[in-house]
Amino acid sequence: MPRKWTGLNLASTSLFFVTLSACLLQVVFTSNMFGVTVKNSGMTGTGTTAGPTKRTHSPMVTGTSVLGVKYNGGVMLAADTLASYGSLARFKDVTRLNAVGDYTILGAGGEFSDFQAIQEILEKMDQEDKNADDGFSHSPAELFNYLRAIFYSKRNKFNPLWNEVLVGGFKDGKAFLGHLDMIGTAFSDEVMATGFGSYLALPIMRKRWHANMTEGEARALLEDCMRVLFYRWGPREGGREGGRKGEGGRLEGAKQPRTQKVELYF
Repeated sequence: MPRKWTGLNLASTSLFFVTLSACLLQVVFTSNMFGVTVKNSGMTGTGTTAGPTKRTHSPMVTGTSVLGVKYNGGVMLAADTLASYGSLARFKDVTRLNAVGDYTILGAGGEFSDFQAIQEILEKMDQEDKNADDGFSHSPAELFNYLRAIFYSKRNKFNPLWNEVLVGGFKDGKAFLGHLDMIGTAFSDEVMATGFGSYLALPIMRKRWHANMTEGEARALLEDCMRVLFYRWGPREGGREGGRKGEGGRLEGAKQPRTQKVELYF
């Protein structure tokens, strides 16, 4: 007996559409009964399509203050090793000081992923200098001005780098210390601090700094300022780290766990 086909009731039947175009499989499921359309696309033969590389538009994992001071023969920076997820002290062993090239050290507070993006930019630039093999290396002031242009450009595109950055270095017998913020404001000075350190530590640094400050005096000054920040501001946790650029362009100082609450290690 031949089969008998009946009409298709669109009012109560779900329709399934599959289209294949430009190697993109797009599946659309339509239910006329409930008036709901669900669309799921973005699958290819090799897996899920990846979107463009993105940077955070608001701070998520953040670091706090960085302190910097010039002394007779170099520049010294200090920071803690905490990266907070909101108010949670989530990561207690991160490095927020980074050597760039032969003459420069970089320290940053704010969004940690943006700081990593800055490091990638500067490391690529430093590698290009090394590949040229002509003995040239950018000075701290040149790297500072390059970063200033990047920060200002990102700000104008409404996709800022959520950081406050200190750039310090020593080249040709001259010390350099510069400050950048997320909107591209740039200036240099003898002593600097980012974040809450600009309220609690910077007045102490300005009062005690002098032009002939030795390395030992600079270290003692930063230790005292870090001690004040620890006692006066709760988010300063984790260990302490420090770095210095002096004669010969050497980076000194290693990060170590804190064994006493007020110690700073160089």
